[in-house]
Amino acid sequence: MKSIFALSYLLWHTDAFASFTTFGRKPVSINMGGVNEGLDLSGNTWKPTEGRMQSTDTGDFLPEGYVDDLEFTEGMLGSQAGLSSSQRKGPQLPGMEHLGEDAILMGGIELAEGIPEDMHFIPASVPDGNIEMSLPITSTGQLYTLEVKPFCMGYEDYYAAFAAGSDPIFQIKEGAIGRMDRRGGENTYIAIVCDPRGIGGGDFKATLVVNIPEDDSKLTYTFSANVQ
Repeated sequence: MKSIFALSYLLWHTDAFASFTTFGRKPVSINMGGVNEGLDLSGNTWKPTEGRMQSTDTGDFLPEGYVDDLEFTEGMLGSQAGLSSSQRKGPQLPGMEHLGEDAILMGGIELAEGIPEDMHFIPASVPDGNIEMSLPITSTGQLYTLEVKPFCMGYEDYYAAFAAGSDPIFQIKEGAIGRMDRRGGENTYIAIVCDPRGIGGGDFKATLVVNIPEDDSKLTYTFSANVQ
């Protein structure tokens, strides 16, 4: 009796997990009653009007009849690679061969011709360089070329002269006035001559000051010469 009851219980719970029958869905069509009559369903036929603003988008496709005959090395040597040496000397833009031949120069950069009268050459407390020279009393003069590296941000005019109290045995032969290149450019050279003729032997000293007024800076170099 108990076995029949247990079997009936199991069969009742098994039926609870049985799947139901799936019903199929039939397609449904709706008739709008002639609503689409007169409509063009073939696609968009709009075209831009000539002379008016149009789209500038470029399609990601090549034009009809396009032939890709370019090598991967094309243009690697630049636009001047196929020109001869004489052709490369001319302007890069056609029609600019005679540009500037009939130009009239107005103004421009003027170099200083003399040291300003109100300029003073006062040495700095710490010199930027010390130059020692030695020459015989019979010497007709010894030349020393002072090399100055540019340190300003732009091109600056400079003025060089010996400070007051310097021995007259030292003189600036060349480069007392000029324009110093900007930082990283070419060096400036100032020629200093030491001539003991007519003075005799001994120890002589002088201080060279290089003023750069527009940069509000200066350089100081001390010179000493032993003449025997």
